[in-house]
Amino acid sequence: MPDHKTLILGAVAYDPKVVTIWDGFLAYFEKQGLAFDYILFSNYERQVEAHFAGQIHVAWNSPLAWIQSERIAAATGRKAEAIAMRDTDCDLTSIVVVRADSPFQTAADLRDARVAVGAEDSPQATLIPLNLLSREGLEPGKSFEVLRFDKLRGKHGDHIGGERDAARALVRGDAEAACMIDGNHLLFSREGTLPPGTTRVLAVTPPYDHCNFTVLDGAPAGLVSRFRELLLGMSYEDSAVRPLLDLEGLQQWRPGRTEGYVLLNDAVDRFGTVEPFVRQVNAACT
Repeated sequence: MPDHKTLILGAVAYDPKVVTIWDGFLAYFEKQGLAFDYILFSNYERQVEAHFAGQIHVAWNSPLAWIQSERIAAATGRKAEAIAMRDTDCDLTSIVVVRADSPFQTAADLRDARVAVGAEDSPQATLIPLNLLSREGLEPGKSFEVLRFDKLRGKHGDHIGGERDAARALVRGDAEAACMIDGNHLLFSREGTLPPGTTRVLAVTPPYDHCNFTVLDGAPAGLVSRFRELLLGMSYEDSAVRPLLDLEGLQQWRPGRTEGYVLLNDAVDRFGTVEPFVRQVNAACT
C-alpha cells in the first residue's frame, strides 16, 4: 500500500510514449515540491481494481473506467470524484462515416448494412456511436451487421488501432459505414488512411467528455489538492511545461466535470458493458 507522503498515480500503458509522459510529469512535480510517482497498468480494469484496493491515490481514467469507478463506489458506499481533465477531453463528438459515393443519406438507411467499429470497449468508436444508431431504431447485430475490430481490449480504445482498422474496412468496401471520433476522422484523412474527399459524415453524436483524473474518498487530501493545483496552474506558454502538454495532447488542464458522461452511461446501460466487471469488484470489496 502507498504511504501518504508520496502521491501515487495510476495510468494505462496504451503506447510507449506513456513512460516518457509520466517521467516528464514526475520530474516537473518533484521540482515543484510534490513527492510523486506512478504505476503503469496494461489495462483499465486492473487499474480500477488497484484503485479500490488502495494501491494508487489517483487514476488517469478513460471515460469507461470513470463509469466503472463511479458505479463501484456507489455500490460499496464510497465516493469517486473527477478532479481534473484536459481541455481536449471536453465536448467531443463521434461520427458515422460512409464513402462519398454511398447512397445512404440518413442513419436509418443503414438497416441491413455492415457497420465497422473499433474495440469493443471503446467509448468513442463503438459504444457511443452504436448507441446513437440504437436511438435511431437500429439494433446492433439485428438491424445491421457490426464488424468489430477488437484490438487491445482493456485499453478502452486509447490506442485507436481498432478505429483505424474500421476506417480501412470502409475504404476496402468490407463495410458500408465506420464509426470513429471526429478528431480521428481528420487524422485518418491527413495520414491517408481515408484519402481526402473519399468519405462523408452520415451522423454525428451529441457532445461528450473523455478522460479524467479520478480520486476516491480516503486519498491523502493535501497531496491530491497540491497535485490538482499544479495541474491547473500549468501554462502552455511555459517552455518547461509545453512539451509535456503536447505529449499528453492538451493546452490546458481544466477542473473535472461529470455531466459529459451522460451519453456513455446511457450506452453502457443499453449494452450491459460494465456490469459484470462492476459486480466482480464489488464482490472483492465486500
